[in-house]
Amino acid sequence: MAYKFMLPGKTYIGSDALKESEADLKGLGKKALVVTGKNVTRTGAVQTLTSTLSNCRIDSVLFNDITGEPTVEMIEAGVKRYKETGCDFIIGIGGGSPLDSAKAIAAMTVLEGRISDYVGKETEGEFPPIVLIPTTSGTGSEATKYAVITDTARNVKMLLRGESLLPELSIIDARLTLTMPPLVTASTGMDALTHAIEAYTSRKGNPLTDIYALSAIKRIFTYLPQAFDDGTNLKAREEMAIAAYEAGVCIKNASVTLVHGMSRPIGALFHVPHGLANAILITQCLSYVLDGCYERFAAISRIIGAADDKSDDKEAAEAFIKKLSELCKHLKILSLKEYGICKDEFDKFKDKMAQNAMASGSPSNAIKEVTGEDILKIYNKLFA
Repeated sequence: MAYKFMLPGKTYIGSDALKESEADLKGLGKKALVVTGKNVTRTGAVQTLTSTLSNCRIDSVLFNDITGEPTVEMIEAGVKRYKETGCDFIIGIGGGSPLDSAKAIAAMTVLEGRISDYVGKETEGEFPPIVLIPTTSGTGSEATKYAVITDTARNVKMLLRGESLLPELSIIDARLTLTMPPLVTASTGMDALTHAIEAYTSRKGNPLTDIYALSAIKRIFTYLPQAFDDGTNLKAREEMAIAAYEAGVCIKNASVTLVHGMSRPIGALFHVPHGLANAILITQCLSYVLDGCYERFAAISRIIGAADDKSDDKEAAEAFIKKLSELCKHLKILSLKEYGICKDEFDKFKDKMAQNAMASGSPSNAIKEVTGEDILKIYNKLFA
């Protein structure tokens, strides 16, 4: 069997990443649409970027209207700004929302119709060059071919996918993540951890994604608590930036499984941020599929030091779940109830959420077979 393994066109990572990328930026176009949000703009990261573009004699147009997780309306507004101002390439800077938005805007400057027309299909085309600069360490969008956009009219999160959405250039400087507050550090870090674990326990995994996944998992268990406890810890931030990229590479090539399939409907219907939704679900979901691949979870357990070679695979896998639960407690991950979601309201939608989760295809990637009934059981456990 042969495995296909893809990466972004080029990646710069480190404290001089933006400066080192100048020659590549110059080759992408003359006028960039900078896609971001107002919070990122206030941190000074956008000013640093636009100054670099000026040094490269590249004009820029700021589109900082990505508020929260991206919607169809935001993407349409971005496409309009791109076309009206004569831009020829796109830079996304910020967390996963601006990065996903940059991809979707790039696609819809070329594709006809609406975003919903391309759900479930490979999104292909001669899109404008895409540059992605993360300011959080979690989504891995800077390394993937995916973009998640919310259709507010239907309360559904739509997944765009396609090799044409891979960035031409990824620029990763951990110093841009130093302003992340603890809650964002925790939720984005848990998103990256979910990516890595799901890729390692996915039917679509391969020897290369296994290497990236185990490396990311080990980094996150070591450095996420440190970054959460002290946001100025540059070493921890650097390691988390690498881990988020590694985990992004994993899901690009091995996809996600049960946690993501179940978290997207919660995010769409109850507006729970994606990383937090994953963090709320991860322990229950992985506990449910544990017996499907004890040896895989045991390998994770041993690499993070939760078990040793003296333990059998079942014992080691269970020790991993315990360690995962301890990590969530350290990071003060909220429950759905603590987040403010009413159980009665949740119960009204759980059948629809289970259907949407299965329809996404993600749960079927899990090594253990999962049905809609299984998903309902897990949803019920969230309020137990």
